[in-house]
Amino acid sequence: MRPLIRTARCCLLRARVRAMATLPMAPPAAAISSSSSTRPIFSSSRPNRILLARFFPAALAPAGARGLRTSVAAAAAAVEVGGVKIARDDVVKEDDPTNNVPDTIFSKIGLQLHRRDNHPLGILKNTIYDYFDKNFAGQFDKFDDLCPLVSVKQNFDDVLVPADHVSRSYNDTYYVDSQTVLRCHTSAHQAELLRDGHTHFLVTGDVYRRDSIDSTHYPVFHQMEGFRVFSPDDWSGSGMDGTAYAAADLKKTLEGLARHLFGAVEMRWVDTYFPFTNPSFELEIYFQDDWLEVLGCGVTEQEILKRNGRTDHVAWAFGLGLERLAMVLFDIPDIRLFWSNDKRFTSQFSEGKLGVKFKPFSKFPPCYKDMSFWINDAFTENNLCEVVRGIAGDLVEEVKLIDNFTNKKGMTSHCYRIAYRSMERSLTDEEINSLQLNVRETVKNKLNVELR
Repeated sequence: MRPLIRTARCCLLRARVRAMATLPMAPPAAAISSSSSTRPIFSSSRPNRILLARFFPAALAPAGARGLRTSVAAAAAAVEVGGVKIARDDVVKEDDPTNNVPDTIFSKIGLQLHRRDNHPLGILKNTIYDYFDKNFAGQFDKFDDLCPLVSVKQNFDDVLVPADHVSRSYNDTYYVDSQTVLRCHTSAHQAELLRDGHTHFLVTGDVYRRDSIDSTHYPVFHQMEGFRVFSPDDWSGSGMDGTAYAAADLKKTLEGLARHLFGAVEMRWVDTYFPFTNPSFELEIYFQDDWLEVLGCGVTEQEILKRNGRTDHVAWAFGLGLERLAMVLFDIPDIRLFWSNDKRFTSQFSEGKLGVKFKPFSKFPPCYKDMSFWINDAFTENNLCEVVRGIAGDLVEEVKLIDNFTNKKGMTSHCYRIAYRSMERSLTDEEINSLQLNVRETVKNKLNVELR
């Protein structure tokens, strides 16, 4: 579980989820203001047309009613998630003050890097599948095609995220509207899968969080969640209570997974906190002369099980970030590379070959530009990063605070250094200067700061 909480068919399953998540809680007022075909993947046969019409009107509206959305430009802006067309206007809503999803994020929906068998993320996902297939044959249901648009209730309430938790804020989460978000974690599907009768499952998918800009952070990344339910019969003869039994099974399972991925490595368990598990742990391994956090996990809070028809049962859950592990296993130095279509990158990886070391194909120099401004009370670094990323895209390598001070009048100044670098070519002075000029003007106008 990459701490949300520091934690596709857009089909009948998703539609039932939305139907059951009636009257989901809106975000706090403060938040608004400020697979391969050989893999056993589950999906339902037909989307619910009524619910799709509500959340994806462009997918079902007749051509004449869509007006300009039938144009070539609008067609190019639509993406397909599990056979359902999702138009840009369904996700990016400039006229909705509760919407903060930019085009750069919409452009990532439907790419599903984790479903590409020759991609590092797909290779890692399938390697984890192999471990569970070998050790728990036929037990774990696998989902890697669930729609990333979920309700606030699914994303937060169903997994007991407190109402005042920072992760609910407009600053941290992408809101489509006041009741719908791009999922922050794959745990958003946990409740309805339990209600649908699944007791052992793995959920893999793209997740979305407003974040800083550097070589290890990106606003879209990929998670896998594992979940297993135990009945009283499972632990009755063990001499342990249900919680202790589930914790022991969890640690045994995940230690085996770590050995499957990294070989014979030293491991240690660290106590931590997640709102949806108790007790909660992080697994660390000693790898390449340092301790590496592999995943977060724990025994599921009883309240989650009770709400979803599993009274008197216990369960465990784990979550891991695929990029985090793939960067280590494949020696990939920059998280932006996962999104590259450059054949010099993609040709280095093959299905079933875990741990092939990436060979850098270029070392183009970075270009640094500094920007100073007086901040206001509403300023956040995540908002700054969204502006920079919206203009420069993947040409921005890092945004770093290098200086700050407060003058005698109580005004605070921040100085940020922006590093521009392409992974595929040299950038010209002309295009960097143009990008920086655009960034400065947009930061000034959109964030209402005073440039220095």
